[in-house]
Amino acid sequence: MVRTPLTPEERERGERLGRLLREARGSRSMADVAAEAGISAETLRKIETGRAPTPAFFTVAALAAALRLSTDDLAGACVLTPTT
Repeated sequence: MVRTPLTPEERERGERLGRLLREARGSRSMADVAAEAGISAETLRKIETGRAPTPAFFTVAALAAALRLSTDDLAGACVLTPTT
């Protein structure tokens, strides 16, 4: 299966998501947050660093719950606003 390359906008959105999750995690360890969300620490690391810019919805929802974030707020923070 060949995956379509991501657009620059999709990569930027993934980077925003990663930054937001890193900030919300604060001093909690990556392993603790990942375990609470039911994902591997490696998956969380890839999301936080932008190497996995399009994680599955259920992964994002689980991370939001583990970090006590609203999925609406999380989605809103990651929406790109057009520049004119």
